[in-house]
Amino acid sequence: MTFCLGMKVEDGLIGIADTRVTTGMEFITARKVSIHQHGRHSMFLMTSGLRSVRDKAVTYFDEAISEGDQTFDKLFKAVNVFATQIRRVAQEDKDALDRAGLHFNLHALVGGQLENDREHKLYLIYPQGNWVEVSEGTPYCIIGESGYGKPLLDRVLRYGSSMDLAMKVGFLAFDATRTSSTSVEYPLDIVLYRHDTFDIIEQRFEKEDLAEISSWWQSSIYASVEKLPSKWADRLIESLPKDKRFVANNSGTPST
Repeated sequence: MTFCLGMKVEDGLIGIADTRVTTGMEFITARKVSIHQHGRHSMFLMTSGLRSVRDKAVTYFDEAISEGDQTFDKLFKAVNVFATQIRRVAQEDKDALDRAGLHFNLHALVGGQLENDREHKLYLIYPQGNWVEVSEGTPYCIIGESGYGKPLLDRVLRYGSSMDLAMKVGFLAFDATRTSSTSVEYPLDIVLYRHDTFDIIEQRFEKEDLAEISSWWQSSIYASVEKLPSKWADRLIESLPKDKRFVANNSGTPST
């Protein structure tokens, strides 16, 4: 499994991806983010699914980009090209994977801005090669382990959120997922793109880099739960029958 999160806010895009790859009973570290950038062409690609399928599709995409990148003046055109490569890999490998009991499960997030895009864009591509654009109504998408971080994102993240807030809540979504899933782990790759800059920056974080933040968040959660209004819970607890415990009498015989 994996954790790749793409967020689109008014000021730009944030991509967050773990690097754990599960191979049978073993874990390895591998990048799940690739960046394609030159001139007024800036985009990043994040994937989840079988590593062999991912590597093949990205290799085909790199080749297609190098041969015809100047024709991609809008991001959706590059998305269509990657979708074509997904279908190509599915045609080549899906039957063999099915016979081996493996599923063709490649999902991808593509974000960025090309020269004729009026704004930054974020797209989700499915294993079938069809895609949807991430909209303002739900300004994020997770591929891979999506359940653990989603509640926090739904409660906090809005299209009008600052990039700073989005990056913080995105990390906490990763931290929640890492805490509950052994298939998601550091190092953590973060990519940032600010609207109309045509410049993507990337940073990798090791576990020790963010350990203080994770610890602070854990302590804050515990303290907040302790302060939660409890009248409703107290009434319920008080309605329980009293404990019946054995008490020794003077003869040493237990009595109730």
